[in-house]
Amino acid sequence: MHVKVLNERVVERAKSRDVDALVYAPHFVPLPEIRRRAEAFSDDDLLVVPAREVFTGTWRNRKHVLAVGLDDPVPDFITLAGAMAAFQRQDAAVLVPHPEFLNVGIGEDDIRVHADVVDAVETYNPKHLARHNRRAKEIARVTRKPTFASSYAHLARTVGDVWTALDEPVSSTEDLVAAVTSGDLGRVVHLSGRSHRLRCKVEFAHLGWENTWKKFDRLVLSGTEPTHPTADLYGGRFDDVAVY
Repeated sequence: MHVKVLNERVVERAKSRDVDALVYAPHFVPLPEIRRRAEAFSDDDLLVVPAREVFTGTWRNRKHVLAVGLDDPVPDFITLAGAMAAFQRQDAAVLVPHPEFLNVGIGEDDIRVHADVVDAVETYNPKHLARHNRRAKEIARVTRKPTFASSYAHLARTVGDVWTALDEPVSSTEDLVAAVTSGDLGRVVHLSGRSHRLRCKVEFAHLGWENTWKKFDRLVLSGTEPTHPTADLYGGRFDDVAVY
C-alpha cells in the first residue's frame, strides 16, 4: 500500500514475501491504464488494486495524496482541496503517504483541515530517514488517524519489505476500501537488518534521479502529462481547480 512499479519481477517478489495484495499507484498514469495493468497482473494468489497518488499543487508547491477505490479519474495539478472534494464525492479511501516528507508530503495542518476526508496516515516508508518516520508517527498520533505502511517501491527489490497487516483478508478493491475507511488497518510491519537498511538507502538515493534528470524530462522534454486537467479524459471537469 503502495508500489510504483508493476511487472513480473514485482509479482514474483510479492508472492515470495507472502504479500496478498498490492496497491498500484504510479505517478502521471491515467486511471484507466492503471486499472488495465492491475487486472493483468492479478491472479488467485495476488490482488493488484488500482489507485492514484494524485500530485496536487504546482511543481514548486506539490503535495501527494493517495486515493483507493476511485470510479472516475482525477487529474494531477489541481488544488489539494479540489482533489479532496473529488475523492469525497466518490467515497474513495484517502490516505496520506510520506507526510511532511521533503516538499511533497501533506502536513499536519492539511490533515486537520481535511480530517473528514483523510482515512489514514503513513508512518513507515523506505524512502524516509528515521526522523521522517518519527515525525509521521507523531502526526498520526496528534491527528488521531489510523496508520499504515508501504514499501512505496520505485524499485522491484523493495517490494515486500514493508506492509500493513490487516486483521481480515481482502479479495477486492471494495474490501480494501471498506477496511481503510472503517479504520481497521491492523499493524504496520517491516523487515529489519542490514539488507533492509541497504534497500531503504537505495530507494532514498533513487530520489536523486527522480528530482534531477526525471524531473527535467517531465518539465522540458515530455510536454504535457497525460494526467493534466486539460486532457480529454477529464472533460474539463477540473478546470476550476487546476493550477496550470
